[in-house]
Amino acid sequence: MSSIADQLSHLVTGDSKPRMNSEDEVFVGSIDQGTTSTRFLIFDKSGEPVAIHQEEFSQIYPRPGWHEHDPEEIVKSVETCIEGALKTFIQDGHSKESIKAIGITDQRETTVVWDTTTGESLYNAIVWTDTRTAALARELKARPGSDKLQDISGLPISTYPSVTKLLWLLRNVDQVRKVYEAGNLAFGTVDAWLIYKLNGGKSKNVFVSDPSNASRTMFMDLHTLEYSDHLLDFFSYEFNLRKIHMPRIVRSSDTKAFGSIASGSLQNFPITGCLGDQAAALVGQKGFEPGSAKNTYGTGCFLLYNVGDKPVISKHGLMATVAYDFDGKPVYALEGSIAVAGSGVKFLMHNMGFESASHKITELAESVPDNGGLVFVTAFSGLFAPYWIDDAHGTMFGITQHTERGHIARATLEAVCFQTKAILAAMEKDSGRKLADLKVDGGMSNSALCMQTQADLVGIPIVRPQMRETTALGAAIAAGFAVGVWKDFGELKEVNTKGQTTFEPRMEPAVSAKMFLRWERAVGMCKGWLAEYEGVEGRGAAAAAAAEEVVLREDAGKEMSEVVKVDSKMA
Repeated sequence: MSSIADQLSHLVTGDSKPRMNSEDEVFVGSIDQGTTSTRFLIFDKSGEPVAIHQEEFSQIYPRPGWHEHDPEEIVKSVETCIEGALKTFIQDGHSKESIKAIGITDQRETTVVWDTTTGESLYNAIVWTDTRTAALARELKARPGSDKLQDISGLPISTYPSVTKLLWLLRNVDQVRKVYEAGNLAFGTVDAWLIYKLNGGKSKNVFVSDPSNASRTMFMDLHTLEYSDHLLDFFSYEFNLRKIHMPRIVRSSDTKAFGSIASGSLQNFPITGCLGDQAAALVGQKGFEPGSAKNTYGTGCFLLYNVGDKPVISKHGLMATVAYDFDGKPVYALEGSIAVAGSGVKFLMHNMGFESASHKITELAESVPDNGGLVFVTAFSGLFAPYWIDDAHGTMFGITQHTERGHIARATLEAVCFQTKAILAAMEKDSGRKLADLKVDGGMSNSALCMQTQADLVGIPIVRPQMRETTALGAAIAAGFAVGVWKDFGELKEVNTKGQTTFEPRMEPAVSAKMFLRWERAVGMCKGWLAEYEGVEGRGAAAAAAAEEVVLREDAGKEMSEVVKVDSKMA
């Protein structure tokens, strides 16, 4: 773990400023609860982070395709980060009373269930990347009326939304089912769990979620920002979901709805803002105008495009979601989600032993002039937008005796860029307009090679801010708006504008088009690897094998059909 000073050296930008009198200082705290680590940052009014503490927590992989977190460990990591950042903040001469509010941003679809009588979790949180529900998702898709759900929720049925994770828990975990039958089962995404626990749990029972998180469950009506009777009825064919306690949906910025911290050094400090991580990044990039967009290269990669005050239901494989709701007038976005981005780099480091640091992967990729004909479809959790292929697994094509580790490193970075290009193409079709540029942030955006490749493939400038903690900044902005730290968007115009880098496209369009066609061909060939059928478990090996054989045969037929189509295009 790097020191606080080292972390801040990468975060803080601009010239040093004269120290204000402590009574004049204004700061906002931001809890950034991500997929692999938790952080607490304290921002000044100009949007600069002045203190930060980060803690990684356990990643639990019980079986292939399964990904879990310990909900109690997540809460402890938040409490540790708050204390760590506050210690630095005070040592630097600031007063904790100058922190006017606290915001929360979080991983979204990750699902937590707990007992309302004890306030304790009943099972590990099932993480958004988890693919154990692939068979269940196919089962749901086969039900009459499934094709109408996206018009209400904005999301396609897949392993991604929280609903399939909740249904899996009800089916497979005896303790969860017992608590459900007793009428005491609470369900929430990470924001609802954190707010509940930080407020003291069952004693205060502050049980809320903001629309940018609630829209990821597949229970919320995008148009009303309320739970949909139609969606609840559709998913209640086996369990009555109305029997489950679900968080009240409140605005993303509110002085009272999120309560206050119940214990620790910031006891009684108000929580006044909450945004799902990708919505927070859009706010942190100041994407307040329709037509603005950002792409966050984190554990996964998420491209959000502001579409204004009415949701746009995608016809080209994207999701409709709530970007934020600060004043009762929600703003919507089109979203394209990529399951594997930074986690692909970590795979090379931890699983394959390539390098010991992420920046070394970029250096390894730079050791070769191109990908050497290699394409790596990093479908570790299937493929998300715009493909939605749940039964894909990571697949590498074009390996020859010429292939080196540098080619694999380069192909891993390119995989994210190819999927971003596919998402942008879908967004242009859904929105009817082409982006002028794309704002970026997240860990992988630190790689100049990756960002230049992205610019070359999409053919528009890529704009990277110097201070790239935009997700945490977005949560701080939501919290700050509620208490008057900032009163309108105009006050944020100069926030985080210094030192940005623009990557202009350099590659000939014909060359990038040829590379993308090869990628699309590889996508068409990577299907059908996953054949886990929870619905036939316990009915005998013969039944399971028969079901698996039928689906694999069907997938093979589709696969060959798509390859022929792509080959005809390439010819």
